[in-house]
Amino acid sequence: MDFLKNAAEKATGGSEHKEENNNQQNDDYVDKAFAMGVKKSGYSLDRSTQEKVTDGVRDAFEKATGKKLSENISN
Repeated sequence: MDFLKNAAEKATGGSEHKEENNNQQNDDYVDKAFAMGVKKSGYSLDRSTQEKVTDGVRDAFEKATGKKLSENISN
């Protein structure tokens, strides 16, 4: 199995794995929670769609309450 995984990484240049790690470092708490909920529910949303959804929710919350969220919670 590891042989196939290594061969696939060499064929793609290993860029997928590096991008995935980079995205994980930039996730805030809301993004992580939403991604976990999507995974647990069985849906399949790509990373950019998840980011758009969480950004929309954050914007709606800020517009409704007039309060800004902390950068640690949602960027």
